[in-house]
Amino acid sequence: MFVDEARIRVKAGDGGRGCVSFRREAHVPRGGPDGGDGGDGGSIHFVASRSYRTLGDQKYRRQYRAADGGHGRGKTMHGRRGVDLIIPVPLGTVVADADTGEFLADLVHDGQRVLVAQGGRGGRGNARFATAVRQAPRIAQPGQQGQERLLQLTLKLLADVGLIGLPNAGKSALLCQISAAQSKVADYPFTTLTPHLGTIEIDSLGSFVVADIPGLIEGAATGAGLGIRFLRHIERTRLLVHLIDVSDGARNPLEALSVVEGELRAFNPGLLERPRLIAANKIDLPHGPHLAALSAYCVERGFRLFSISAVTGEGVERLVQYLAAQLKTVHGSEFIVQSQELKGSSVENYEL
Repeated sequence: MFVDEARIRVKAGDGGRGCVSFRREAHVPRGGPDGGDGGDGGSIHFVASRSYRTLGDQKYRRQYRAADGGHGRGKTMHGRRGVDLIIPVPLGTVVADADTGEFLADLVHDGQRVLVAQGGRGGRGNARFATAVRQAPRIAQPGQQGQERLLQLTLKLLADVGLIGLPNAGKSALLCQISAAQSKVADYPFTTLTPHLGTIEIDSLGSFVVADIPGLIEGAATGAGLGIRFLRHIERTRLLVHLIDVSDGARNPLEALSVVEGELRAFNPGLLERPRLIAANKIDLPHGPHLAALSAYCVERGFRLFSISAVTGEGVERLVQYLAAQLKTVHGSEFIVQSQELKGSSVENYEL
């Protein structure tokens, strides 16, 4: 199951209390204070890991608590320190405080770590309070409480290329054609209910990751259909491929283009400034008027247009080569997984 949101409560360990104790040994009169300090409580950290693809673990385990620090003891023995709790999360996880809305971290690199809850400090024992005028203090500090937080976790997929378009435009079929991904393909809308990732490797140009984003419909940015849930995944991509069904029985391609552009604008206007090309899909079917209208529009607007058939593979190789070349010149945001990190890996199916 693909899980890209979770809300969890984390509680760092409390510090151990300090000890009130006095030295008691035979033939040693008036032994001084020897109470040890309490140990610090364990802290909680998130660590980004390539081994995880979804937030499923956090979705079904809502409470996390680190170990408390041990209490101080006599003979100036300090309490043990609480063990830190490490919570692995997938790359692309955004962490925020659910109560205040404070942004805490964006974990995009393998091994990247962030402290989300600080353990409490251990209290000082009475040996710490001895002075020349107070040689037998009977006071010690309690341990501080560990930090407690309600956290909102949001996963944004890391991909170089995002496939966007109306439902049934052929995004899943294209991903299956160019990678080893096995997205469900059928002739009805909303066949794809979760995002899929596929890795494409070209010997001369390296590797890149393509994300199949479930179909957008009119009103997606305000909650209609599945779009509001998956629009955020598009924010990570460096380049967008807008698939449009140009077969004769499909919706007018200019209307289809306008609907998706409107949803991108409503969700995040900056997405329209992202490098984008148009792929006229299903040219294996009768397509004369629709393809001609879309071609004229792309010439007018300056969009690069590729005519393809995701089913037969016609024109797909040319599209893939162009994407690979463009990604070497597009300077993506710091959130994107670089092609060098994927170089040498086999073609994979990252179905989530």
